Amino acid sequence: MCTDSRQTRLRPLVERSYGELHALARAHLRRERDGHTLSTTGLLHEAWLRLSRRRAPTPADTRELFAVASATMRRVLVDQARHRRRLKRGGGARAVTLDDAVGAPTAESDDALLAVDEALDRLGELDPRARDVVVHRFFGGHSLEETARLLGVSVKTVQRDWLAARAWLRTELGEGR
Repeated sequence: MCTDSRQTRLRPLVERSYGELHALARAHLRRERDGHTLSTTGLLHEAWLRLSRRRAPTPADTRELFAVASATMRRVLVDQARHRRRLKRGGGARAVTLDDAVGAPTAESDDALLAVDEALDRLGELDPRARDVVVHRFFGGHSLEETARLLGVSVKTVQRDWLAARAWLRTELGEGR
C-alpha cells in the first residue's frame, strides 16, 4: 500500500483526535523513567510515522485508532528501552515484579518495561482482549469506563479482564516467588 495514500486516509482521523492522542502519549510517558529522551509530541509523531508506514488496514474509527495508536506508542517505548538496555547493560535480564513496573520510574524501569511487554505478548496469545485492557489501563492511563468505550465492551467485562490479567501478569512476572 502506498504510504501517501495511507497518510491521506489517516490524516483526517488523526487531526480530529489530535488532542486526545496527545493525552494518550502523555499517559504513556508518565510510566517512563525520568529524563526520557522523547517528549509527548515526539512520541505521538513517532507513532504517527510508524502508523503511516504500516501495511495493515487503516483504522476505521476513533476507537480503533486509539487502540492502534496506543499499541504503536508502546512499541516505540519498548524499542527505545531495548536499545538503551543493549547499550548500557549488555542485555542481562533480571526478574521483575508487576509492582516494579507499575511504581515510580527507576533506573531499572527499562528492564521492567521489557519484562511487562514480553508478558503482554504472551497474554495476547491467550486472551487478546485482556491484553488490550492492560494496554489501555496501564500504558494508556484510561479509566475502566474509557477502556470499555474504546474496546466496545461493558465496564463489568473490563473489570473482569483487568483483574484476571493483573493476576496472570503477577504470576507470569514471578511475583511472590
